[in-house]
Amino acid sequence: MKFSENWLRSHVPTSASRDELSATLTAIGLEVEEVTPLGGGLDKVLVARIVECAKHPEADRLQVCQVDAGTGEHLQIVCGAPNARPGLIAPLAMVGATLGEITIKAAKLRGVASNGMLCSAKELGVDADASGLLELPSDAPVGTPIADYLGLPDASIEIKLTPNRADCFSVRGIAFDVAAACGSQVLPFDATPVAAEHDRALPIALDAGADAPRYCGRIIEGVDATAQTPVWLAERLRRSGVRPVSLLVDITQYVMLELGQPMHAFDRDLLTGPIGVRKGRAGESVQLLDGRTAALDEGFLVITDADRPVALAGIMGGQDTKVTDATRNVFLESAYFAPSAIIGRGRRLGLHTDASHRYERGVDPALAPQAIEVATRLIVELAGGAPGPVVQASLDEHLVAPAPIALRRARVSRVLGLDIADADIERILRALGMQVGVTGEGWSVIAPSRRFDIAIEEDLIEELARIHGYDRIPATLPGGATRIAAGTETRLDAATVRRQLAARDLLETVNFAFVDAQLLDSWGLNDGAVPLANPLSSELGIMRTGLLPGLVSTLQRNAARQAGRIRLFELGNVFAAAGQGQAPRETLRVAAAVCGDAHAEQWGEASRAVDFHDLKGDLESLAAASGAVLTFQPAEEGFGHPGRSAQVLRDGVVIGWIGQLHPRLLNALDLDVTVLGFEVDLAPLVERALPRAGGVSRFPSVRRDLAFTVVEAVPFAAIEQTVRTAAGPLLRQVLLFDRYVGPGVESGQKSLAMGLILQDNTRTLNDRDVDLVVAETVAALAREHGARIRG
Repeated sequence: MKFSENWLRSHVPTSASRDELSATLTAIGLEVEEVTPLGGGLDKVLVARIVECAKHPEADRLQVCQVDAGTGEHLQIVCGAPNARPGLIAPLAMVGATLGEITIKAAKLRGVASNGMLCSAKELGVDADASGLLELPSDAPVGTPIADYLGLPDASIEIKLTPNRADCFSVRGIAFDVAAACGSQVLPFDATPVAAEHDRALPIALDAGADAPRYCGRIIEGVDATAQTPVWLAERLRRSGVRPVSLLVDITQYVMLELGQPMHAFDRDLLTGPIGVRKGRAGESVQLLDGRTAALDEGFLVITDADRPVALAGIMGGQDTKVTDATRNVFLESAYFAPSAIIGRGRRLGLHTDASHRYERGVDPALAPQAIEVATRLIVELAGGAPGPVVQASLDEHLVAPAPIALRRARVSRVLGLDIADADIERILRALGMQVGVTGEGWSVIAPSRRFDIAIEEDLIEELARIHGYDRIPATLPGGATRIAAGTETRLDAATVRRQLAARDLLETVNFAFVDAQLLDSWGLNDGAVPLANPLSSELGIMRTGLLPGLVSTLQRNAARQAGRIRLFELGNVFAAAGQGQAPRETLRVAAAVCGDAHAEQWGEASRAVDFHDLKGDLESLAAASGAVLTFQPAEEGFGHPGRSAQVLRDGVVIGWIGQLHPRLLNALDLDVTVLGFEVDLAPLVERALPRAGGVSRFPSVRRDLAFTVVEAVPFAAIEQTVRTAAGPLLRQVLLFDRYVGPGVESGQKSLAMGLILQDNTRTLNDRDVDLVVAETVAALAREHGARIRG
């Protein structure tokens, strides 16, 4: 929000200097981003009229001007501005005037005397325009100091507002905060109704329910749309970052900046009536003021004329009904639209307007009638015309009046940790525009309707702290006993998971929880995706259903920047749509994505590419931290490479996926490297039984090696499960140490060699014990998998 310092001071008198005012605004939460001084040091700069111009005898681009500055005699000025002409009124810096670091002196330019300088807006320090002389209105009084005429010196102040302070998107809204902080009072504002001079009006129909519960309209006939915007109004607009356009448009902009109520002016003669407010319909369109055509649907709120869309409510007016210099009759609009009906709609069209910016954050529902009266008075005073009656349509059931809030004296002291005098509390609240009634425990407070951010007692206490001064709240260490909750031993915490993966040489990433819908489509993970109602951009329009798409996108960006060996992991939530009216389901997962060499480049080990078993080892090391035993079975996910990906199971329940990404997906993602990854639900992975101490067997272990052939399609995970079941409690470990396919092994078969580690805690095993276990194991392998012992 940008505004003129002098404009603000016209609403709230204060003796604070400019620097003090800026510091105060920042201290109360309205952070000042920039202060631009305007028109300082303009002594001896006067309003002057060019009487005549003649070509300079020695320069084609210079003119010799005779200028009337109200001194009784004409001054000769040499000027090179392209718009210098007889009759033009412009600022004249007299000899002795100082503009910035330049002191004006009598001089000769190419042999012709010049006794001053005609000035541009940039030379005066009031604007950046240096294309020509600053043209003043034809009725500007010659000889008047330019500072007096333009209301200088002044400053353009720009503040940064948080989304909850929609009330401060107006000069008057800011004035209430300044009054409270500076011990002043906001001056009364004249919004006296303008009497109707005729009875012509357009009926208004509201058909959008709570989205548009109030709409005010008024016809003003016989206006002069060509009337010039007065200097005081145009300068306030310029200093607020708004370029004056035409009187009618400037007045609506002025009222919006002063009061915070967006307005729009229609050409009455281009309207049929009645005026309506409803939701858009599929197939409809409206041509906007900027020339583009907006395709409508039920998500948009539209203003209609005889059911024909003529404007996008709260965003922009339509081309077909705009006011021009030919306009003689005006229909003024001032309305309240709910933030939920406007938010995000402009962004869908690539639009961002001052009106939508305010409506998205909330406009005072009670302001529309007041604003239309203020705008009417300005139009009648500056452009003439005869106003008709104000027609107001309201759906009172959707206009909720602010409710009283109980503010307890003891609660203020407890929350803030200091005592504020009752008189100060009442002064602050009243200066902020609140109604304050005294009660036994404190006060009953009704916030003004413009303050959407005040709903509970703590909101009022925050206002007191903000205005009283955060710097006046003592820094006191908390006292009393504290209770430290011990962490559970039945699961690993997130920090341990992160440390374990970092120890495996993976780097943690943090990606957005929302992604591009097209990205999920390419992965085939769009089922149950939750779209955002108000996305930051079209590329971030849907909640992620998996961690791998975002993680691999991060890997791709690193690979595109010549990173060869990439090892990333992420811990975060994924989202899936629940039932109607229910919040999306959130699941915490851990994922990793790797590519490049298995190990960092070194002299002690030959370089090789990372493979499935490397990543499987990373996952199993994480599972080992919780004591989880994982099993794997072939997976059929479309994004996984067939035969090189697997489902991850714990206790027979699928908890995730691991494997190599499909080449087709890698090609779609513009990746020319092999990428492997896993994604696992975190909760079942980190669950563990309570640790229990146990003795170590004093008796030696026995190892028996088995080599057998089995059908190639049988996974080792199934074989291992069979071995563990058949071997019974004496089995301590199964070690697969060889896999062979080739000469000596039948086609379609593979040879596996594994070691069985057997041990008992109570005695030394004899050969009979071991032979019995081996026999049972061999028989089970033959029975369940057709395995044969190799000779």
